[in-house]
This record gives sequence, structure tokens and C-alpha cells, in this order.
Amino acid sequence: MIEKYQRLCFILTELESVVVAFSGGVDSSLLAKAVKDSGIDALLVTAFSETMPEQEMMHAAQIGRIIEIPHLAIKTNELSNPLYTANPVDRCFYCKDELYGRLAGISQVIGYKHIIDGSNADDVSDWRPGIKAARLHNVRSPLMEAELAKEEIRDLSRQFGLPTWLKPSSPCLSSRFPYGVEITREALGMVEKAEAFFKNHGFKEVRVRYYRTLASIEVADDHFSRLLDRQFRLFLAGYLKSVGFKHVAFDIEGFRSGKLND
Repeated sequence: MIEKYQRLCFILTELESVVVAFSGGVDSSLLAKAVKDSGIDALLVTAFSETMPEQEMMHAAQIGRIIEIPHLAIKTNELSNPLYTANPVDRCFYCKDELYGRLAGISQVIGYKHIIDGSNADDVSDWRPGIKAARLHNVRSPLMEAELAKEEIRDLSRQFGLPTWLKPSSPCLSSRFPYGVEITREALGMVEKAEAFFKNHGFKEVRVRYYRTLASIEVADDHFSRLLDRQFRLFLAGYLKSVGFKHVAFDIEGFRSGKLND
């Protein structure tokens, strides 16, 4: 793994200056660490919109301060694009196209040579329409180029003392909507509040899937027994109905990131 990390730093050194698409997650945080170690000029840019929980934005800013690279937050407007809100199977393309277009403008203004993102070697085998947008905007993916997979990235992050090494994956809130179900600000707010409820009650990994009036709950196996407690169930149902859902269901298969891609 150290050899791959050294390869990563070498790749970055050759780029000389970069704008980093920075979410503050496991992948982009290790990438930022490598950028810092390579000594090149860099700016971390985090996009925020209704599709991103507010706490994720705050977390990204905190990680940027820890790594000590200048950080910029920008507002993106993917919800103004009807091709995005219609929620087709290539929805992520339109989101990333908006993001990378904005980053291209920033890089031109400050004179940085490249845009990079945190896509890793495992992403090649997953459904990632955003990769098409990255190629369209000439975005480099150094983690992928260095052949670093997710578990290797977590291991290196742990060795380097990055607080993100155990951070659960946190894709945008739009990933909670089955393809074809329209994405609206109101519905995104319902999902954000519902998932925040679980996290505030000690659930580390949770997905609240939006099926219009129904919330489908996915939690990890070691937390599933809590959902069977009658008092908690009634408390949960009452809260979810208060934010706009009419029905609540538990997915007996439990939590699995990317399930809707099936």
C-alpha cells in the first residue's frame, strides 16, 4: 500500500497545481493528504446544495482545516436542471457535469492546471455515470490511476491518523430516490431530517429510501433489533410522519449502500 501511496504522490507532483473536488469523505480526504504531502499548489472545493446534508458540509470544512489546504465552499444548482430532477438512471452525470463545470471555471480564474476527484479503483466496477462527466471535463482521478481500492484507502487513512478512516459512505441524498421518482427540495428535506433522527439516536449507517409517501428504512444488522422495540418504533413512526411521510417500513435485507442501483 505504501508503494501505491508513493505512486499517488508522484502522479500529483507531475500535475503541479490542482483544484480538488472535495467531499470530506474517506477518498477525497486521503487524496487531499497526498496533495499536501506532494507539495503542489491546491484548493479544496466542496459543493453544497439541498442534496447534501448540512453536517457533511461542516465536516468537509473541518477536514480541510486539519489537512491545512485552502478550502472553498460553492453552491451548485443541479435542482434547476429538469434532466436531474426527473431522476433518470444517469442522474449522477448531470450533477457531476454541473460540479465539474464550476470547478473548471474556478481553475481558470486562479490559474491551476488540473481538476482532480476522489474516484478510486473500485469505482470502475460500479454504476458511476459521474465518471462520464469527469472525462468530459478532463478531470483526473489520481486514486484510480494509482490503483488504490477503498479498503486500502481506509487502511492508509488509519495509518496517517486521518479522522475519516472509519467514516461511513455518505452519497448525496438523491441516491435515496428510486430512479424515476422526482427529486424535489421538499422530499430531500424529508430524507435529511429522517436520517438525522437515526444518527442522533446512535445509528451509524442508515438509509431512508423515499417512496413518495412511504419511508423504507435500512439499518446495519447490529442495529436491527432496536427497530423491533415497540416504544422506539412508535417514537420513530411519529417523528417520520411529522416530517411528511405517511407510512414507514423496515427493509428486512438491512443496510446496503447503492442498493437502488440493482
